[in-house]
Amino acid sequence: MNRRSDGVDNILDQIVETKKGEVARAKAARPLGALKSMLNGPPPRDLLRAVQSKPSRCINFIAEIKKKSPSAGLIRPDFDPVTIARAYHAHGACGLSVLTDETYFDGRLAYIEKIKSVVDLPVLRKDFIVDLYQIYESRVAGADAVLLIGEILRPAELSEMLDLACSLGMTSLVEVHEVQTLDRLRGTVDFPNDRHSMLGINNRNLRIQKTDLSTTEKLAGMVHKNTVLVSESGIKTHEDVERLIQSGVHALLIGETFMRASDIGAKITEVLGPNG
Repeated sequence: MNRRSDGVDNILDQIVETKKGEVARAKAARPLGALKSMLNGPPPRDLLRAVQSKPSRCINFIAEIKKKSPSAGLIRPDFDPVTIARAYHAHGACGLSVLTDETYFDGRLAYIEKIKSVVDLPVLRKDFIVDLYQIYESRVAGADAVLLIGEILRPAELSEMLDLACSLGMTSLVEVHEVQTLDRLRGTVDFPNDRHSMLGINNRNLRIQKTDLSTTEKLAGMVHKNTVLVSESGIKTHEDVERLIQSGVHALLIGETFMRASDIGAKITEVLGPNG
C-alpha cells in the first residue's frame, strides 16, 4: 500500500494498482476483439438528458447502489440491488449509479443487466476506469454511462476515453475533486464539450476519504455556466441539498445516505423534499 508523507494510507493509489491487474487478467480471458464483437445490445439510455430534465423533486438526483466502501465499511447488510433499484425508481431518481468494483466495494458488473431489466432508468457504471478496454466492457455489460476520474487519469487518456464513450452513445461523468485537476483537464477537455459529458464534483477526497461540501462551491465557479454539473458525496440533509442548489449544480449523486436508511423512500423525501 502506498503511503503519503504524513503517514495516511493512499487508498486511491492502491485501488488503481489493483484495478490495472484486474484489467490485465480480463484482457487475457477475453481479448479486446472478442469484446468488441459483443457490442450488439440496445442503444444506451441517455443519462445526460435525464439529468437535464425537469426534476420531480427540488433537484434531479442520481441514486447510488453500493454495499460497502473502504471508508465506511459495510453500509447495507441486507443488500439487494434489484430491490434498491426499484425503490429509487419509485421515488424519483433520474438515474442510477452502480458500484461494480468487487475488491473494495463488493460490487458486480452483472448487477447492471439485472437492474436494467426491472427499471427504465439510465445506469452509470461506477468504477475505477483506467483502460479503454473497460469502456467497451461497460457497454457490453449494459452500462449507459461511465465514470472517468480526473485524479487517476492523465488529461490525454481521459480525452480518449471520452471520445470512445461518446462514439458508443454513452454519457460520461467526468469527476474531479481538486482545483489542480480541473485546471489540468481544461487544457484538453473543455467544460462544456460536445462529447456527451457532465462534470462531477466529488466532495470526497478519494486519497484520504474526507468530505467537504465547499469543494462543489469552489469548483462550480471555475467552469462555464452551461456546464452540466453534478455534486457527489457527503450529502446528508435537506440543508446540504439547498446549499448545493445555490452553487448552481444540476443534479446530486447520493449513495451512502440512502443506503443506510431502513426506509429508502422516506429518506429520499427527508433529504430532497416531496415528490411532484
